[in-house]
Amino acid sequence: MRFASRAHPERTVSFRDALFTGLAPDGGLYHPVDPPDLGPIIARLGDAHSFAEVAEEISSALLATELGEAKARGLARAAFPFAPVLTKLDDRILLLELFHGPTCAFKDFGAQFLAAAMEGFLQSAGRIQILVATSGDTGSAVAQAFHGRKNIDVIILYPSGRVSELQEKQLTTMGGNVHALEVAGSFDDCQRLVKEAFQDGALRRSLRLTSANSINIGRLLPQCLYYIFAGTRRAAIGASAPLICVPSGNFGNLTAGVLAWRWGLPVAGFIAATNVNDVVPVYLESGRFTPRPSAQTLSNAMDVGNPSNFERLVEIFKGSWEGMAGRIEGRSVTDTRTLETMKRMYDEHGQMMDPHTAVGVAAALDHLESAAASGAPVAGPESPRVIVLSTAHPAKFSDIVQKATGKLPEMPERLARCLSLPKQSVPIGTRLSELSEYLMEMFG
Repeated sequence: MRFASRAHPERTVSFRDALFTGLAPDGGLYHPVDPPDLGPIIARLGDAHSFAEVAEEISSALLATELGEAKARGLARAAFPFAPVLTKLDDRILLLELFHGPTCAFKDFGAQFLAAAMEGFLQSAGRIQILVATSGDTGSAVAQAFHGRKNIDVIILYPSGRVSELQEKQLTTMGGNVHALEVAGSFDDCQRLVKEAFQDGALRRSLRLTSANSINIGRLLPQCLYYIFAGTRRAAIGASAPLICVPSGNFGNLTAGVLAWRWGLPVAGFIAATNVNDVVPVYLESGRFTPRPSAQTLSNAMDVGNPSNFERLVEIFKGSWEGMAGRIEGRSVTDTRTLETMKRMYDEHGQMMDPHTAVGVAAALDHLESAAASGAPVAGPESPRVIVLSTAHPAKFSDIVQKATGKLPEMPERLARCLSLPKQSVPIGTRLSELSEYLMEMFG
């Protein structure tokens, strides 16, 4: 595979170069050029194939030319000692549980693959510094994935007071080669600081900076894998291609799904489910993309007012608003509706869910209600199932789950372990000069 930014499509780079550069030199995001045709491979994969087998097949198809087949398959094996689980919520909605990894969030898939790939490449190279902006789960997943890895320092920027206590503990208690910076601002400030650091010539000359955010294409490729896995569970999804509903903030997860569709995965369409930070649903409705400061909500990992991966979606659809709006439906969900959905799912199905998953379920229910009102079939063997991505374990948001349902979710031991550890973070403001000073003192 080759990758390029939108501004300079002729300047293609390898997977390795895109992995370590993170952001293209012109400030754009790398995207795949000459999309591969995975349709024949996906067609022969089915219920008998495990996620590990699906991951190996697809990783080999994408990366064997550059890495060799054995290394491409070995990378998938090393990255995924865990797997997604597709469960039935009701006759119309399936949940793709993505929280069975080490930090109980979907970010584990991208972070573990990225860490394994980088460490493998760095066996014969020098030390690098990874800059990461997080609105919640990215930071903890990256901290866990890269902790103790050779030749890698990780610097995580997170918005002070805007992540849950458990999320903060997960990303501030690792120590060692993992460093947490508590930013006096929003996630958008954190993301802006990371982008400005990559474009700062002095920092780039003094440090070897790269990213583990979804701006790094090495995060998106492995996220395609669980979409393909879900699409091969034919006994569950039935005869029709599914509709996929993605709780969305920075839009990396949705972008990965759209890439999987473009590469040959049968998908009826996508629902971009956001909280009140709805700049993309507004765009899908009006054709106008107007970033704005993010608002704080219960689904904090989706509190993004200027999603960086929107750039990749525009590229995939060649700048066509009609093309994007024809494939992706946007829906936004309030905090009140989020809590109501969490309670309803628990009362009716005994299903506890985190607020991000609840946003996805609420959006899926709204879609089904609208489809029924228009006369479209929404039940039965021939109607498409809606797969909602369940992005985090409910215990990561115990206080919100308890507020909605009156019950506390059971805490997995791997989450409980970090709560008793001391927080280690460095407070900084929202100016690049403060981040630069820290980076140069620590790593310059």
